[in-house]
Amino acid sequence: MNITFDKIQIRNAEAEDAEQLAAWWNDGAVMAHAGFPHGLGTTPEEVARQIAGDSDEKGRGHIIAYDGQPIGEMNYRNLGNKTAEMGIKICNPDFQEKGLGRIILSLFIQGLFDLGYEKIVLDTNLKNTRAQHVYEKLGFRKLRVNKDAWADQLGEMQSSVDYEMTPEDFRSRVSE
Repeated sequence: MNITFDKIQIRNAEAEDAEQLAAWWNDGAVMAHAGFPHGLGTTPEEVARQIAGDSDEKGRGHIIAYDGQPIGEMNYRNLGNKTAEMGIKICNPDFQEKGLGRIILSLFIQGLFDLGYEKIVLDTNLKNTRAQHVYEKLGFRKLRVNKDAWADQLGEMQSSVDYEMTPEDFRSRVSE
């Protein structure tokens, strides 16, 4: 999937992106919300192997760029039954809380529906109320809260929220 809108570009991750992705994934500040406050401890080579295994049918990682500068990543995974699971991280803090997330998500969600998916699911940390607000504005429906569902790298129990969306639920925020 390659999407361009104004200064935003969402493009398939390539081997050349492995170094940037590894840097983000190894940054505890970027990965803390996902339960990895010490980062993942991965190498660019491991990331490049993961990218090499991506396909439109199984799922892909994507780079989010703004005005040509990589600022984050998105991904989707085909769960079968025309359902995609997706994730997003705006990794560069200079581009957070500027309204870009809902536009980027809108573009990506529309792209997934255009690929033939009929349902999109995601989860987020219960503490990530900012993301929950954006997801709900876009039309995601909260399915459940999973209290103390997993332990992060520090052994602290974390809770998550599961969401889903169908094309009928989707409220694009691209024009805002």
